[in-house]
Amino acid sequence: MKTYQLYINGQYVDPANGEWFDSIDPYRGEAWAKIPRGTAADADKAVKSANEAMWRGPWAKMTASARGKVMRKLGDLVAANAERLAEIEVRDNGKLMAEMLGQLRYHPEWWWYFGGLVDKLEGGLVPIDKAETFAYTTHEPVGVVAALTAWNSPLLFVAWKCAAALAAGCAVVVKPSEFTSASTLEFAALTREAGIPDGIFNVVTGFGPEAGSALIAHPGVAKITFTGSDTTGAKVYETAAKSLKRVSLELGGKSPNIVFEDADLTAAAAGAISGIFAATGQTCIAGSRLLVQSSIKEKFVARVLELAKSAKIGDPMQSDTNVGPITTPAQYKKVLDYIDIAKAEGARCLLGGKPASGDGIKGGQFVEPTIFTDVDNTMRIAREEVFGPVLSIVSFDTEEDAIRIANDTIYGLAAGIWTKDLARAIRVPKQLRAGTVWVNTYRAISYMMPFGGMKHSGVGRESGIDAVREYQETKSVWISTATDVPANPFVMR
Repeated sequence: MKTYQLYINGQYVDPANGEWFDSIDPYRGEAWAKIPRGTAADADKAVKSANEAMWRGPWAKMTASARGKVMRKLGDLVAANAERLAEIEVRDNGKLMAEMLGQLRYHPEWWWYFGGLVDKLEGGLVPIDKAETFAYTTHEPVGVVAALTAWNSPLLFVAWKCAAALAAGCAVVVKPSEFTSASTLEFAALTREAGIPDGIFNVVTGFGPEAGSALIAHPGVAKITFTGSDTTGAKVYETAAKSLKRVSLELGGKSPNIVFEDADLTAAAAGAISGIFAATGQTCIAGSRLLVQSSIKEKFVARVLELAKSAKIGDPMQSDTNVGPITTPAQYKKVLDYIDIAKAEGARCLLGGKPASGDGIKGGQFVEPTIFTDVDNTMRIAREEVFGPVLSIVSFDTEEDAIRIANDTIYGLAAGIWTKDLARAIRVPKQLRAGTVWVNTYRAISYMMPFGGMKHSGVGRESGIDAVREYQETKSVWISTATDVPANPFVMR
């Protein structure tokens, strides 16, 4: 069993309290690594190192082009280590190897993209309305960033948050989920190999109330970026507000996947399955509400059921496995509780609805792919985030009904639309209150496209050029070229 250390100021170090805790393999249900239990003392050390490195170390003296080169080299190193890192993530969170390897092979694109963007983040010359005045703007790093990542896609979130932050000139302290810390600690070594100066990238692992809260409240942290539930996100926001920190939040979702009667039903059925079951439902963008037009409901649901029944449940390391385990015991219980709630509220269970068992299933944290129909949008199963392989089917009659039902939620992270009508494909996204809308596809992401939510689904955007501005301050510079002395110094020029 491997024993990990914290990564602070370019060195792997033991936690100040000398304590570790087990990381559990969700598939086997057994400990496979020991993770350092960081505390406020470790967070303080990391933040101080980050500030020193960012404002007074080599990072501050490097040209933008030089910073871009080391970031692009980091992308190369991740590409070379993608399979090894993916295997670690599967051991840690139980998601499919196919899913995590796909993420790790795509991960370098963020470092290549933002590394190429670094020396193109230009300020501007302002044609100011004041005579004999030269005015321009610059964009400067906001300060040290605390990046709190979620357990379902640890290194993908590191890329989303840290590539943009480093491109902006910031230093970061990453606090990964206590359930999935190993891959981030392994990744840290690659940052040093790439040439990123000591102190610019740090990792403090541990539990939220001990390490996470200390980072959020630390006076040396200027910006918080967090991925997790809306409940925890609200607490992060509240704590950060006390010291006026800037905040980005990527939170939960109850995303509608809308199938109109004119859709390609074969493609839409595959999209519905991918939207909820491909990641065992453990993704914030899960299409957990399947809105189906009444005129096609019977035949479309039959197609979805046929596909769902073919899912193979088992070892996430195997390439032919379709559904893996739930990552944590608490989440496993939560998913089963929501299934019971749905049945009690009158939703009709068409498939699954209980713990999975059989050959190849270990660890006791598997839930059968579950499909409910006759779901009313007022039911808890349609309103609250389950974060598991549970699909709720809601019927609608008209386009107006679909839009109303889709928007009738506190969340606004994502939505899907399936239609052959080009006018509808353009018209409906404008009316959906969601940060991302996919048409005739689902769960597509790119380093080029901004990602984030509306309403309870978050604040700010990740990925794309917009993401860099989340980590920068705009500075206005005024230079007077006047040679005369003001006649009245008490009056503004």
